[in-house]
Amino acid sequence: MPAETFRDPWGIPHLRAGSADELAFLQGQNAAADRSWQIEMERWRAEGRTAEQLGSEGLPWDRFARQARIDDTARRCFENLDPATQRWCTAYVDGVNDALRSGRRDAREFRDTRTAPAAWKRWTPLGVFLVHHILFSTFPNKLWRDQVAKALGPDAVGLFSIEAPVWAGSNAWAVAGGLTATGSPLVAGDPHRLMELPGVYQQVRLACPEFDVVGLAFPGVPGLPHFGHTGSAAWAVTNAMADYQDLYSERLRRDGGALLALGPDGWEPVPANHQEKILVRGASAETVDIIETQRGPVISGGPDGAALSLRTPSRAAGRLGFEALLPLLRSRSAGDIEAALEAWVEPVNCVLAADSGGDVRQLVAGKVPVRNPENRVRPVPAESPDHQWHGDWVDLPASRVDSLAVNANDRASGGGDLTGLEFAPAHRARRIRQLLEEQAGTGLSSDTGISTAPGLTADDMQRIHMDCRLGSWPALRQVLVDLDLDRSTTKQRGVTPRPIQRRNAAGSDPALPLSAAAAELRERLLGWDGQMHAGSTDAASFAAWRSALVVGLTGDPLLAPLAAPAGHSPLFAPWLNPVARVGFALETILATGAAFGIDVPAAVGQALEVAAAAPSSAAWGETHTVLPLHAVADYPATGAAAPAVPPTVLSGDTGCVLCTESLPGVTDASFRGPVARYVWDLSDRAKSRWIVPFGASGNPADNNFLSQMPLWAAGELLPVITDWDQLTKENHDQN
Repeated sequence: MPAETFRDPWGIPHLRAGSADELAFLQGQNAAADRSWQIEMERWRAEGRTAEQLGSEGLPWDRFARQARIDDTARRCFENLDPATQRWCTAYVDGVNDALRSGRRDAREFRDTRTAPAAWKRWTPLGVFLVHHILFSTFPNKLWRDQVAKALGPDAVGLFSIEAPVWAGSNAWAVAGGLTATGSPLVAGDPHRLMELPGVYQQVRLACPEFDVVGLAFPGVPGLPHFGHTGSAAWAVTNAMADYQDLYSERLRRDGGALLALGPDGWEPVPANHQEKILVRGASAETVDIIETQRGPVISGGPDGAALSLRTPSRAAGRLGFEALLPLLRSRSAGDIEAALEAWVEPVNCVLAADSGGDVRQLVAGKVPVRNPENRVRPVPAESPDHQWHGDWVDLPASRVDSLAVNANDRASGGGDLTGLEFAPAHRARRIRQLLEEQAGTGLSSDTGISTAPGLTADDMQRIHMDCRLGSWPALRQVLVDLDLDRSTTKQRGVTPRPIQRRNAAGSDPALPLSAAAAELRERLLGWDGQMHAGSTDAASFAAWRSALVVGLTGDPLLAPLAAPAGHSPLFAPWLNPVARVGFALETILATGAAFGIDVPAAVGQALEVAAAAPSSAAWGETHTVLPLHAVADYPATGAAAPAVPPTVLSGDTGCVLCTESLPGVTDASFRGPVARYVWDLSDRAKSRWIVPFGASGNPADNNFLSQMPLWAAGELLPVITDWDQLTKENHDQN
């Protein structure tokens, strides 16, 4: 069978070859042609060479990449792969490099930035995968909790100990055949990540005599790690929110020419201690210390002061989980998928798997170390024997699903205390389950329009994607209710009536009632249905009040010390931003802030005054728009401009099933949201559907660079075309 590339009407590649290795070559060749700039940017990031290529703006990332030893970890994990997986990954890299040799790696961004692609190493795909996920887990949250403890005291960590970690919004659900119209399972969902342009996921079909799979690939990585449908089996993942990365407070000292670290058995030589030179385009090179203790690479501080080391399963075990990728493609059943993922390491994922025989399974896949629960909270002392890893892994949960299962980064699906510390609020999981149960039973959701036909259908799954009821609204609405001190609900809670405290422009706190405008806004919000529709002016007014509330709480004198510099790399600024953190912890702060001395009613009332003082007739979608992130925008010194994207209004928000996340108090725009949507139908793969927010091509001049965007924004899905005769074969020679 010759290696051939076909395209559907949206430019999605369908790849066919005579063997798995030949197919990997073709997939690498295709990714290098369709997403040339994107995958090269990820290679530079993996190797810590963005400053060399694009200028000094890349230095914070490059320092971290070198210090965390991303490229070295990728090499180590590649060398530990079994021979068959090594050969398969190498074939993918050979395809990438063949595209370079044959002149198929042209991209506008290379011309605009005056850069060029280069040959890949055999382990580069593992480095690309690590780049996508090293900040995807929990260690930046430990930096934040440490900052809170140092600025406000250890007890204040609880104020931000939330069921709402930064940026969690992925959904996946599976319905057993007994609840569907066809009698076969359905699997659906939408991963939420940064809205990168081109998109982080590439729709692709991979076919050879061994398997024929459609799914979502990471450009630069072989196979389909997260989402796929083999024809008889399908799988989908969400972030389990597991805690598997630890930070250690290291004490280092020099002893002659040696560098020592204080470990549980006393002073010990560090396994690695050298310097690397980071070349900087248009500026002098920078030297960075590369130090690795027995715990892991030092990512903050250095040999002459306080330092933090990072310990991860992939670095400690020398495995990333790529051994699972080929078996996933070969899976014929849900059991095969579960068996394949026994080799998975990180990131730790919640997985839903189903097959055409009716078997549906829910499991957590990856490696979570067995260690002291305190390790999950903040950096722990490197010299403490109680905080070391001892090589054991948590036995992760797995079960069969008889009716339906929902994963939404929540505690119940992620393994709870067995695996992590903080999870997403249960809002999305509860809402999805409610919608599924209403349709599967006799009830009908009056606000979604889901059909009343017997049994759940792919249409029902598609509509659930777009549900925009705000999960946090009941709690936020209650604080507005409580401002009416004459209401019986307040008296029943034993709250002593008192005037609302409202700060005036001079900063004093006179006891004043709400102004007429603020009172009117409050009443209007109390009558709102909590739906974050793009056309809703009430949703926009709510968002204005919420942002004012977040900004006001952040400025409270009790929380103001959080704004002091924490001494960490600017790379971690998004995780250490007090306004963003207060926004994510808003429900907890409103519920428990009084115990920390925060005058919640005063903040709520003041936010009403601020929002009412700047009334607007704008709808939510006028400010809640897609904010795509293109890499060249981070490097203004190159003079290159990011591709233009038409303004696109969005419904939904953080806490909705349609989790088009905004940052209250920072921006209404959404730079993080559903980077793909899919419905896998196990009765007939040709009835499956998928979409990504932008398009199949990474070339801004290509018609399919943004061809899916209006459909994605409207909640539409594209059909998964499986008939080769309905596809168009590319004419150029693939060999």
